[in-house]
Amino acid sequence: MRTVTYIQAVTEAMTEEMERDESVFIMGEDVAWNMMGDCTGMVEKFGTERVRNTPISEAGFVGAGAGAAMVGMRPIVHMLIAPFMYVAFDQIVSIIAKSTYTYGGQARLPITLRAPMMYGVSNAAQHSDRPYATLMTIPGLKLIAPATPHDAKGMLKAAIRDDNPVITFEDRSLWGQSSEVPDDDLIVPLGQAAVRREGTDVTVVTVAGAITQGLAAAEQLASEGVSVEVIDLRSIVPMDTDTILESVDKTGRLLIADPAHEMGSVASEVSAVVAQHGFWSLQAPIARVTTPHCHMPFNADLEKQLLPTADKVVAEARALME
Repeated sequence: MRTVTYIQAVTEAMTEEMERDESVFIMGEDVAWNMMGDCTGMVEKFGTERVRNTPISEAGFVGAGAGAAMVGMRPIVHMLIAPFMYVAFDQIVSIIAKSTYTYGGQARLPITLRAPMMYGVSNAAQHSDRPYATLMTIPGLKLIAPATPHDAKGMLKAAIRDDNPVITFEDRSLWGQSSEVPDDDLIVPLGQAAVRREGTDVTVVTVAGAITQGLAAAEQLASEGVSVEVIDLRSIVPMDTDTILESVDKTGRLLIADPAHEMGSVASEVSAVVAQHGFWSLQAPIARVTTPHCHMPFNADLEKQLLPTADKVVAEARALME
C-alpha cells in the first residue's frame, strides 16, 4: 500500500493502462503540456503520438475520439473542465451514446471522457457546472464520480477497460486529498456504492465532493448522539440502488448531499427511487442538500453560500430526527 493524492491516482491509472494496452491513448487540450498536473511524465514516457494535444475544438476532438473507439482504439478524452462537454453534446449524445444501439451492436465505443469539475473556486457561471445530472438522462452512457484516490484510480482503470462509453466526473475539490492505494492492479467495479461510515439513525447519500461534507456532518452529529450512515454513491449510472434501499430500511431516514443543482439532480433520482421502492421504511420525509437552481456567481462569498456544507447537512439531519 502507498499513500497518494487523488490527482496522482488519476495519473497512475492512465499510465498503467497505457503500459498494459497499446490501444489506449489520451487526447485533449494541453495534455502533452500537463497543464492540469494530471499527465505528469506521460509525454516523456509515451510520446506525442499517444499523448496528443488537440485544438480548442471540443466537438472536433470528441468526435475524433468516438471514431478512434469505433476502429479499435481506447481513447481517453480529457475535457479539461466538465462544462466544455456542452460544446461536444452532439457527438456525446448522438454518436457516442447511441451508436452501439443504432448499429445493432456492430459498433463498440470503448471511450473514456474525463470531466474535471472546478466549482467553488470563483470560476463563474460558464466554468462551474456539475453536468452529471444532465448526462444521466441520456441512455448509453456510464457515469462515475469517484471521491477517493483509491476509487479515482480503480474506477478510471475499470472505465478504460470497459467496452462502453464512460464519463468520469472528477471533483477538483478532492484532488489534493490523500489515501492508501494498493500496489497491485487495482480495479474498482462500476455500479457499486460504498458505505464510508455505518450508522443506524440517518442515511446520508453523497455525490462526488459532497462526501467531505457528509463525513464531517456525521462526525458532528455523533457527538450529539445521532448515528449517521454515509454512502458514497461513486457510480451514477448504473446506480447501486440496493445499497441505498438497504440502508434506508435500517435507518428510516434519508438525506442526499449533491453539489449539482437541485432540479432534476442525482439527489432527485435517489429520492424518487426510495419514495417508490422504500416508502414503508421511511420515518420522515426525504431531505436534499444541493445547490439552488441558479447560476454560479463569480463572487466567492456568494458562491460558497450556494454549495452544500457540513452545517447544512447537520441542520437537515437534525430536522429528520425531530
